[in-house]
Amino acid sequence: MPTRALIEHRPWLVAAIVGAVGYFILRSGHVDEIPIILLKGSGAAFLAVYAWQRSPLPAAKLLSLVMALSALGDMLIEFEIAWGGAAFFASHVAAMTLYLTNLRHEATSSQTGLSVVLLLVTPLISWLLTRDIPVAMYGLALGGMAACAWMSRFSRYRVGLGAVLFVISDWLIFLNVGEVGPQTITATMVWPTYFIGQFLIATGVIQTLRKELPDAA
Repeated sequence: MPTRALIEHRPWLVAAIVGAVGYFILRSGHVDEIPIILLKGSGAAFLAVYAWQRSPLPAAKLLSLVMALSALGDMLIEFEIAWGGAAFFASHVAAMTLYLTNLRHEATSSQTGLSVVLLLVTPLISWLLTRDIPVAMYGLALGGMAACAWMSRFSRYRVGLGAVLFVISDWLIFLNVGEVGPQTITATMVWPTYFIGQFLIATGVIQTLRKELPDAA
């Protein structure tokens, strides 16, 4: 879709991209803290509005809740990591509800196997990176979200990949928390990996729902 058409027909996606890129550029600048935090939350918040506006189906409304909780987590984590983690935990629970109510009718053994790997390996690596039990418990919800996304009827090349990118972005955060590896590089990679994952999830779910209601407003 040309840029002009994207701006005219998907303004909330454009706003989400602008907010995410703006935060990435300005986060290390000399801008007041609160505007930067609000800018950080705007990416997922605009994705929430996009999901709500693009489809009248209940799944779209649930997706909007997922993104809204993520936006809250993006902002709260700047004040206290536990607050942000709680918001993201709630977001993962909402996402699992979305995916479990939209499971694929048939799945190959390899697809099922990968979902099991995501469910089990995600909390294990989260714990190995931090040696923190609450982080491992959060990792279980994170892995459950990714596993359910992979088994859902939504596109694996968008929603499944987006969920995996979300997992990777959190692992990069845990690398910093556990002081493992070159922190400057991992810190720089966290935000792009996270937002691209969220963007793929939002557009992937809506794409599937729009195909079911092609004439929806």
